[in-house]
Amino acid sequence: MTQSVERFSCPRLTLVVPCHNEEQVLPETAIRLVTLLDVLAQGTLIVEPSIFLVDDGSVDGTWCVIERLAIEHAGIHGLKLSRNFGQQSAILAGLLTAPGDVLISIDADLQDDVAAIEDMVRAYMRGAEIVYGIRRNRQTDSFFKRTTAEGYYWLLQTMGVELMFNHADFRLLSRRVVEELRSCKESNLLLRGLIPQLGFPSSLVYYDRQVRFAGESQYPISKMLSLAMNGITSFTELPLKAITVLGMLVSLFSFGLAFWALVVKLFTTAAIPGWASIVIPLYMLGGIQLLCLGVIGQYLAKIYSEAKARPRFIVEKSL
Repeated sequence: MTQSVERFSCPRLTLVVPCHNEEQVLPETAIRLVTLLDVLAQGTLIVEPSIFLVDDGSVDGTWCVIERLAIEHAGIHGLKLSRNFGQQSAILAGLLTAPGDVLISIDADLQDDVAAIEDMVRAYMRGAEIVYGIRRNRQTDSFFKRTTAEGYYWLLQTMGVELMFNHADFRLLSRRVVEELRSCKESNLLLRGLIPQLGFPSSLVYYDRQVRFAGESQYPISKMLSLAMNGITSFTELPLKAITVLGMLVSLFSFGLAFWALVVKLFTTAAIPGWASIVIPLYMLGGIQLLCLGVIGQYLAKIYSEAKARPRFIVEKSL
């Protein structure tokens, strides 16, 4: 990772915390983050620390908790989105709204190690404009989640997508990077794939993934699959190119099948009338056509969504 000139002035730090139905864990999250920021400020590593809690259309008492925390702590602020726009849009809303020289996004469930924030700031002071929080291990995840997640990173990297392995949304961005991110207007967001494309000197900070403090995961299998599909269709054209190659292979196979059927018909007595020429091509070509139409449909849906140019988030209230 390349880095620029070392910095000597203490940055203004803002934490951006997306929240969706996090009523149970949010009070503890606020306590830990406020305590950490006070320590860093007293150690003269940062100045004017603040926390922006972004309520992404929660249906529980999350916003009430945010309002109470904003009253109890001067450095805590809240953003309430008008509906559930998704975690990526909630993070973006916080990044584009909050002040600060550096902004760190972190989940509210306390699975990301808050102690790594100090290492991130120090990496920024050494010249990094982007600092990625990398999970050292995923022992707290189930075998299924760990296997599918690591397989997903491997698949995207194999397809040529620039992605940090085992990095989610725990990262530091400098103000300069945030302003460049503001110019990216795409609606289908996957920040972990978009931010590496911005360039800029970067660094890695490793941490151990923690067990969720309270509540239930807000990322069921359906959301994980949607995020995976979004990552593939947003950052690589390989599936479309694969369709072309698949079409060529199917054509060659069809010619081979036709030659085989002709040989069986002319030189043997084992031929069943109509079987080779109808049944095999029917199933094979029908399945491949449906697969190809599905892949093309994913990209067309993405174009349709981007062409509408609807807001990526709408802020209903702010504190």
